[in-house]
Amino acid sequence: MEAEMDEIIAGLKNATLEKSSERALPLLKQLSDAETNLCDKYDIKNDLLELLQLPDAGVQIQVARCIAEVAKTEHQRTKFSKEDIIRRLTELLQSPAAQNGGNATDRAALELATQICRALGNICYANDEARNIIKELGADERFFALLDYDVDTDDEDREQFVRVRCGLISNYLLGSDEIAERAVELKLIDRLERILTRCLCDVDRHEELLLSILPPLSILTEQISDLYFAPSLNKSIAQILAKCTNPDIAESCLALLHYEAQNDDVKLLLAEEGLCETIYQLLEKYKTFANTDEARVLMKLACDLIVLILTGDKSMHYLYSTPLLKCMEDWLDSSDVELLTTGVLALGNFARTDSHCIHMVENKIMHKLLAILAKNNGTEHQMTLQHALLSTLKNLVIPKPNKAAVIEAGLVDIILPMLEIHQAPVVFKLLGTLRMTVDGQENLASQLLQNEKLVKQLVHWSQTSEFTGVLGESLRLMAWLIKHAYQQRDSSAKAPIDDTGLRKFVAIEGAVASMVGMLASTHLVMQNEALIALSILTTLYHSKTASESNTLDELLVQADVGAKLAEQITLNGESMTKELVENLQTFVKLLRSSSDALVAHLRQHNIEELLKTIPSLVEYCTL
Repeated sequence: MEAEMDEIIAGLKNATLEKSSERALPLLKQLSDAETNLCDKYDIKNDLLELLQLPDAGVQIQVARCIAEVAKTEHQRTKFSKEDIIRRLTELLQSPAAQNGGNATDRAALELATQICRALGNICYANDEARNIIKELGADERFFALLDYDVDTDDEDREQFVRVRCGLISNYLLGSDEIAERAVELKLIDRLERILTRCLCDVDRHEELLLSILPPLSILTEQISDLYFAPSLNKSIAQILAKCTNPDIAESCLALLHYEAQNDDVKLLLAEEGLCETIYQLLEKYKTFANTDEARVLMKLACDLIVLILTGDKSMHYLYSTPLLKCMEDWLDSSDVELLTTGVLALGNFARTDSHCIHMVENKIMHKLLAILAKNNGTEHQMTLQHALLSTLKNLVIPKPNKAAVIEAGLVDIILPMLEIHQAPVVFKLLGTLRMTVDGQENLASQLLQNEKLVKQLVHWSQTSEFTGVLGESLRLMAWLIKHAYQQRDSSAKAPIDDTGLRKFVAIEGAVASMVGMLASTHLVMQNEALIALSILTTLYHSKTASESNTLDELLVQADVGAKLAEQITLNGESMTKELVENLQTFVKLLRSSSDALVAHLRQHNIEELLKTIPSLVEYCTL
């Protein structure tokens, strides 16, 4: 085979010297049809460049085809990454005349344009050197001008031209941000939008055209950050998605709209266009066919877009008054986990105002969510669905009017078994949901504080979790349990305070140390919560027997409370709020009246002097 290739190359060089079109044509065809890598050891760039100078359209077509084939290898791409060959190919690149006659001249022009697009497209594939030459020559202007040719893809030759035209543009655009930004300046998006608009009249008929022009738009969004299309283009993409039956076109449209919908204005635009309802209708229509991996990916992409649009405040409020709310509630009964999860997430996004949350509880949507969670609260169940359910329930339980109803409906009993789950995202939402639920709920907080399994798990997570969110939520939930179980108690009341929960909490190894460690949190709100919880613990314990009081004091010293207070004041003294300073003073005052060992411990860490360095405290004293 190599000997045969040597003979072909030798013949081609002779034909070039003789400038013989007749001899060159069959040799060029043989080169084009040969295995691509057989040409790698030959340098034929100059010979092909010479042949391109001949005023013979047939030869030019075959040379361009030959370049397209040999440039499929990286070795040959490098050889053709030269200004002279790229310049000549560009000079020959003209838009085919848009005529309906289909005569031989038109066919030749179309074929030449097609093969040159293939040649240049393969040369600049993963090749920044060639792309930069194209940019410097301004050849990209000719590439983009090809889009002005109105193509009827019913013709097979024109169909290929449509594909390679945009293939060339796509390969070029993948070069750099600078190239993509130049393309925008040269009105590439406007040209693509005109074609999209033209396709709207008959989307199925223009499938090939759409499959070719959507990729360049996707590449532009990948290359240029914060590139948002004109509203008219986003509307056209949404309309194509609604009308198309081709899954590849649908996937491209969904991916583009996903990117565009990062912008809240676009979210509102798509909401007002009815895109979410359209997606719902399409998924309902085709859900029984979603039994392949590809179909599932497409379904998830569509579902995710609904949820994304609902993350915008204006779009969420707009859609709340549309049929979409009922559609998402209907998906709570779906047997398809993707649709079920989407329904839950969508309702969670609707539940971002107190009025919406109260409405959902009153209309028993909350009961549906709890029923679903009760069936999916084990370690073997899908994490994504669990995370979605807990996120939505957390939102629903925030308004005070909802808390009693949600607690009565059994929320706590349903989610406590989920302590066995150790997937960080689920744990984070689980703890946050519990924390919101106990807010202002004295009986529940007291009950949970006595739950030894819960507190032990919280202590464990607060000391070992590598996930910052879980660590923080564990600490905050412990602090909130103490606060809401005892802060509202009337200290002047004659009835004895039931401190069973506190005694159980203090008895759990590491519980007090976790609260002390929380003083050194980087978040001021958590520092404040720790001070409140520790002040409640200290107040109630110091009202007990000396032995019980000393037990807490010993634990505080072992937890190095003095060092944590010193760290808190040193690092955050200047930024402390008035409330935080007051709570700090209260806690330190309580510690001063504690055991001699604890007082000595505070003195060792110079707490009294450090307090005097807090600017706001100095200001209060001065006043």
